[in-house]
Parts: sequence; structure tokens; C-alpha cells
Amino acid sequence: MTSMRGSRYMERALAEANAAAQRGEVPVGAVVAAPDGTFLSAAGNRIRELADPTAHAEILAIRAACEAFGSERLLGCDLYVTLEPCAMCAGAISLARIRRLYFGAGDPKGGGVEHGARVFAQATCNHAPEVYGGLDEERTGALLRDFFAARR
Repeated sequence: MTSMRGSRYMERALAEANAAAQRGEVPVGAVVAAPDGTFLSAAGNRIRELADPTAHAEILAIRAACEAFGSERLLGCDLYVTLEPCAMCAGAISLARIRRLYFGAGDPKGGGVEHGARVFAQATCNHAPEVYGGLDEERTGALLRDFFAARR
């Protein structure tokens, strides 16, 4: 993966996060890239819109990618997300066999990868992707900070 390609995916994830914010959702966006580098799916949070606590950007993007890929396993695929995934999303990432996870801002309160449950570090985790945090961290973090500041 070149940094140019990674930057393109994070740009798309940021666009999904901005669209989520416009809908009144916590601004998180996710993109799944196929092994050949093509976009498989992109999604933003839709928890409030769908009245579904599992409608996180990562879950929605993984579901759509599985449909497009024709498999419940996304072997060789990479996930780009604007915020460190929670434990639920980290579990789904493991089950989908995502090859690499790239995320923007860390989440000390709700993260499940480098914070909190640290799902991929557990002995019971069947698959742990390569993890690269801090991708475009300043912009992804600012988007979240601005969103919550506007609601206070």
C-alpha cells in the first residue's frame, strides 16, 4: 500500500464521517478496500437513523463489502476508519479476517484495539489484523472534537 492510496481511502472515510455528522450521527466513517486496491464499500455511522446500536460505520462497511466480495471473509482486504474501532467492531473485523486495519484518532474511552478491551491481543481472538493507528489523526480527531463541542 502506498501512502497515496491510503490517503485516498482515508479521504473517503472522512467524507463518510462528515456525511454522518450532517445526519446528526457521531462522525465516524469507514472504507473497505479489496486486495487489488479497489473500493469495496464505504459507510458512516447510522445508529440513530436506523435505531440500531450495531449500525457503526465499520459494521455497515464490512456487511456491504462481504456482499460485494461474495464471502463472509474479507481475506486480503483492508479497513480504513476515522476512529479506533470499539470492541464490537474489533470483533467483527477479526471475524471478517480483515488483513490490515488503519484508523485515524485513538479512542481512550471507547476503543477496543489499542485501548479498553484490546480485542486483538486476547488469547481468544482467532484473527488479528495488522494495525496502523494515527492515520490522519489530526483531521479525524478535529472532526470529532468539533462535532461534540457544537453539542455542548
